[in-house]
Amino acid sequence: MGDLNILYVEDDPRAAEAVRVLLASDGDRLAWEQTGTGGLQRAGAEPFDVIILDRMLPDIDGLTIVSRLRSAGVGTPVLMLSALGRSENRIEGLDAGVDDYLAKPYEPQELVARLHALHRRSAGKVHGAVIIFGSFECHVKARTAFRSGRHIPLSPREFALFRYFMENAGETVTREMLLRDVWNMNFDPQTNVVDVNIGRLRRKLEEGFTAPALETIWGAGYRLTRGE
Repeated sequence: MGDLNILYVEDDPRAAEAVRVLLASDGDRLAWEQTGTGGLQRAGAEPFDVIILDRMLPDIDGLTIVSRLRSAGVGTPVLMLSALGRSENRIEGLDAGVDDYLAKPYEPQELVARLHALHRRSAGKVHGAVIIFGSFECHVKARTAFRSGRHIPLSPREFALFRYFMENAGETVTREMLLRDVWNMNFDPQTNVVDVNIGRLRRKLEEGFTAPALETIWGAGYRLTRGE
């Protein structure tokens, strides 16, 4: 089950060593960086299967690190491991581009299981460099969006939503699907986080165009149109 190459950005040596021992027993390899600056540089320079990221670091906070990685086109799955475990903390992390969020203290085997699930999810997706649907283009590796040849600037969360709609082009996407697959939540946080982000994405995709981009299917969810 092991043999993953994992980067852990954590300023506490004892916490890092505990994770190293845990992953070594599973056959995985752990590279450790004690500062956000070091982690950011190493994550951009070396290939890793998964990145574990502490949120509270002495120089650069974890949210800034993951935002910079995503902006730079680094798509390595990121699990944020943090003592900040409230619902709003998880939402902030996921909005920044984190793929999964686990609060401390954690069950050791749950951490291992989540890391391997992230790797499987990432490795199992085979995407072309560009997804095209109607007037829309999604450049997966560059993490850029276009409509009728015009670049649409999107935040990391908005791009994740756009990509998900492109991968499910023409299909009705439910709120539950978005929470599960974009926010990695198996529960409803009872907030309007989905509606707010859908609203932002819709405004950006439709600005300057007459044809709608996203349709609300009342009682069901949302659907990406061809925009033509």
